[in-house]
Amino acid sequence: MWHFVSEQISQQLNQEFVCDDIREISEGDSHRAFRITDRQKRFFVKLNDEDKLANFSAEAEGLTHLANANEFKVPKVICYGISENKSYLVLEYLRLVEGSEQTWFDFGSKLANMHQNQTQNMYGWQEDNFIGLTPQPNRWAKKWPQFFAEQRIGYLLQLLAEKGHVIAAIDNVVVSVEKLLQGHNPKASMLHGDLWIGNTGFQHNTPVIFDPAFYYGDRETDIAMTELFNKFPAAFYQGYNETWPLSKQYNFRKPVYQLYHILNHALLFGGNYLQTATSLLKNMQG
Repeated sequence: MWHFVSEQISQQLNQEFVCDDIREISEGDSHRAFRITDRQKRFFVKLNDEDKLANFSAEAEGLTHLANANEFKVPKVICYGISENKSYLVLEYLRLVEGSEQTWFDFGSKLANMHQNQTQNMYGWQEDNFIGLTPQPNRWAKKWPQFFAEQRIGYLLQLLAEKGHVIAAIDNVVVSVEKLLQGHNPKASMLHGDLWIGNTGFQHNTPVIFDPAFYYGDRETDIAMTELFNKFPAAFYQGYNETWPLSKQYNFRKPVYQLYHILNHALLFGGNYLQTATSLLKNMQG
């Protein structure tokens, strides 16, 4: 398989690449990850089962569009495909370092610029994709409350129910979310979609983002995710708000935006996430 992948890389680079050092990297819950090199050039390779090619295709598409926004350093997509019953995605290898107060400030400012300047007329995306390994529908919609209620919260509740976890009446929750977001018609901003600290880094003081769940929607969803698991440093929020301040109503909407990611974790990992999701839904409807 590695010989085939090397050939595909060589074709894309238009120069010979033969990997002679393959090292598995323990990163992420979704895929196996490797660093391969010929002692001169390095690449980051993700592997999974053959049926996960659609995940890698969608990831490549999201990375390409984020890169075209010219705000962040984004790993360049080299190639993806199938070899020996395994799907693979080859990306530029980036050596990442931790950020300083100034680089986190710059990160926030760049994200605000992307949210403000990279927009669409409708919410969604031209194709469905994934958040982690979970399918993420992106049918174009004109109304944000309807889009988020149906294609984010309602959809994940349905997936949970199909796995035997009926934690709320889906139709009632969808109505509640629509009411909660009623009258909120934000710009349809380019979103990373899964912006937790593990999908970020810095290279030569330049902010880096990767592993997107790309679509166009309310910028507040990206910010809500940054506050959910490992909150970003304060300088990030300073940089963001100095460039494009958040609405005072953001904190009112934040819990329902975070609910989406908690439901996804409940679907993927169960356990305490199921309990947290159930509690949040009760509070929201109460």
